[in-house]
Amino acid sequence: MAHAKSVDPTEATGGGALGAVDRALHWVEKGLALASGLGIFGLMMVGVVQILSRKLLNLPIFGYIDMVEIAMAFLVFLGLSYTERLGGHIRMELIVTKLRGRALWLFEIIGVVCGLIIVGVLTVFSWQHAMRAYDSGDSTIDAQFQLWPSKMVVSISLGLLFLRLLVSLWAYVRLLIRPGAPQVAVIEVVDAEEQARREAQSALQATLGEHAELAGARPSEPPRTTGPQS
Repeated sequence: MAHAKSVDPTEATGGGALGAVDRALHWVEKGLALASGLGIFGLMMVGVVQILSRKLLNLPIFGYIDMVEIAMAFLVFLGLSYTERLGGHIRMELIVTKLRGRALWLFEIIGVVCGLIIVGVLTVFSWQHAMRAYDSGDSTIDAQFQLWPSKMVVSISLGLLFLRLLVSLWAYVRLLIRPGAPQVAVIEVVDAEEQARREAQSALQATLGEHAELAGARPSEPPRTTGPQS
């Protein structure tokens, strides 16, 4: 399994030009991922209002289905690059987890190059599709909402993912040339056993932290005093 380092990339230091580019790009990724998360919350609230107004007042929100259709593109695609940076996408690692050194970085480079080709093609054609929707005034069937914003956000998100893959290619080529260099802007590949151990350790630390907070929140008992013995 692959995942990012425990330190947030935006909080890391060093790494030279590669580290600076990685941090700057990740700030953009975090902002878009936050917007996606807030959009999910907002869409959930709109869904609650839709159900209540339809059931209680018989007044459904006009174009609700069309709104959900358009919003899905924003909610799904805005987090693509962020998830790639954290190693959250599905990966086939039966062989990769057994590799070390230059062999590992070479395999990663091959995967990134294939990803760049696929994402590059998708970016170009999705942008052309968004432009056709803009020129033709393509809209939803029911409420006649314009579709070009949702189609354009797909190509923009894919373009950001393309930039993330370029940064990853830079990082892996650097490690291929200098295997002993510090790992910057790359995800860490660990096997299932190591991942389970880290998750258990993280859960244990969280539990101990909660117990420590509860113990600290309890008021201290005043010292007991004993009267004079007769």
